[in-house]
Amino acid sequence: MPYERLLKARKKTIGTKQTMKSIERGQAKVVYIAGNAERHVIDPIIKNCAAKGVEVIEVDTMLELGKACGIEVGCASAAVVED
Repeated sequence: MPYERLLKARKKTIGTKQTMKSIERGQAKVVYIAGNAERHVIDPIIKNCAAKGVEVIEVDTMLELGKACGIEVGCASAAVVED
């Protein structure tokens, strides 16, 4: 299951701005992005992850990613900060 690490994480970021901050600070261990999110939203995250050497896992939908994060709405990205 692709969400296993996200579900078990003690600390995570939810949403594009918070995820981007965690990548830039070198805190993100792995980043999840929703496949149905708009490209202009997730492309900068993907590029930043590539530059910093952070693993990116693409999941199917924003709604599924939101539920895996424990929120009622969809989200485009999330990151595991602490396992």
